[in-house]
Amino acid sequence: MTAASALRLVDLCALDEVPPGTMKMCEVGDDLVLVVNLSGELHATQGICSHQYFELDKGFLTGGSITCALHLSRFSLADGEPLDPPAELPLAVYPVVVEGGRVMIEVPPGPLEVNR
Repeated sequence: MTAASALRLVDLCALDEVPPGTMKMCEVGDDLVLVVNLSGELHATQGICSHQYFELDKGFLTGGSITCALHLSRFSLADGEPLDPPAELPLAVYPVVVEGGRVMIEVPPGPLEVNR
């Protein structure tokens, strides 16, 4: 089995539920995934701040980053790296696939990678 065949697509939401400039929190089992539409470019990250448990959809978008509203940690949407403290761990970032008007992530089987 190749690495590519070991991946699965997880359906998150309809593309029209995330217009440009917005974000939407989606549930994947017990985990949360944040879908962000930056001018038509879709990103998906873990939905919970890596610094302290807080839902990132309560934060705000600034350019190519998301800022957690709890302690103002800011993360790059491109690679999940923390840009401002107090967060030190990056957010898990998931590859996005759009098919048939649906937003999906391509991830290995099992629980989603999440940094806590």
